[in-house]
Amino acid sequence: MNDFKQWLRAMPKAELHLHIDGSLQASRLLQLAAKNGVEIPYDSVESVEQAYNFDDLQSFLDLYYLGASVLRDEEDFYYLMKDYLDKCREQNIVHAEIMVEPQTYLPYGVAVETVLAGFRKAIAAAKAQNGQSALMILSLLRHLSEEEALAMLDSVEPFRNDFVGIGLASSELGNPPEKFAQLYAKAKEQGYKLIAHAGEEGPPEYIWGALDVLQVDRVDHGVRCVEDEALVKRLIAEQVPLTVCPLSNVRLCVFNTMAEHNILEMLEQGLCVTVNSDDPTYFGGFMNENFEALADDLGMTKAQAVQLAANSFRASFLSDEDKHALIQQLEQHAAIAA
Repeated sequence: MNDFKQWLRAMPKAELHLHIDGSLQASRLLQLAAKNGVEIPYDSVESVEQAYNFDDLQSFLDLYYLGASVLRDEEDFYYLMKDYLDKCREQNIVHAEIMVEPQTYLPYGVAVETVLAGFRKAIAAAKAQNGQSALMILSLLRHLSEEEALAMLDSVEPFRNDFVGIGLASSELGNPPEKFAQLYAKAKEQGYKLIAHAGEEGPPEYIWGALDVLQVDRVDHGVRCVEDEALVKRLIAEQVPLTVCPLSNVRLCVFNTMAEHNILEMLEQGLCVTVNSDDPTYFGGFMNENFEALADDLGMTKAQAVQLAANSFRASFLSDEDKHALIQQLEQHAAIAA
C-alpha cells in the first residue's frame, strides 16, 4: 500500500450516511439466519457476496430486506451495531450518524424497544471502552405511506432521546418529498434534525422539495443537483451538506464507473460534499474503501481529502465544541506527510 493510502486510512473522519442494516456482514447474516431459523437462499459467505451484483436500486433493496429479516432479538441488534462500530474504530471513523429503520422489522414482529435496546447497548460500550462517538437517526421508509411513518414517529416517542434526527430512505422514484410534508412538520416541532434522501435516482426537483417542503438540514446523496444550475447556486450559498456515497452510486448505476463520478467536481465548485459508505457490505466497501476509490479513479489530492473530512465534521449534528475538537484532530493529521 502506498503512503497516501496509509495516510487516508489513518485520517480521522465522520460518517453521516450509513444504514445500519447495510453494514450486516455476510458471516453475521449466515450465523443469525441459522440461529433464528430463517431460510435464506445462501449457504456460504461467497454465495452471499455473489448476490451483491445488483442491476438497480430495487434489486439491492430486495436483498437488503432479506438480510434484515434474520435480525430478531436484542442480542442480534447489539452485534449488528457492534460489528459496525468495530469497523469504525478500525477505519478511524471517529464519529458516526447511523440510520436506524424500525419499520423494516415490524413484519417480523420485532418491537422498536428490542431494536433500540441492542443498539443502545453497543453504542454505550463503544463509547465507554474506546471513546467512540455515535448518534442515531430515525430513518423512515418512503415506499410506505406517510400515515405509517407518522405512526412510527409516535411509537418512538418514549425513546426520543435515542434519536438526533429523522430521515427518509428506500425507493426514491414515485415517492417525492411532498408525500411526507406533514411528517417533517411534526418532527421539526418535536426538535428533530431533518435529513432526506434526494437526487440519487430522483431528479433535482426532489432536492428542491427536500429543501423547501421538508426544510431539511442536509441532503442524503444529492449528486443530481448538478443538472440544475440554480439549485447548485443555492446549495453553495446555503452550504447545505450533501452526504455522497461514491461506491454505492457506482454499484447502483447512478454512475457507470467511478471515473465518471462528480464528487470532486462538486467539491471544487464549493458544494459541501462529504464521503460516506451508505450500505457498505452490499456496495463493496466501508469509508476507507470509498476514499481509496476516489484516490485511484479520480486522482483525489491530500487537500481534497482533508476538505471532504472537514466537511463531514462541520455537517454533523455534534455540538460546535465537539466539531471544533474533531477538526483540530484532522488538522494535526493533515500536517503529517502523505
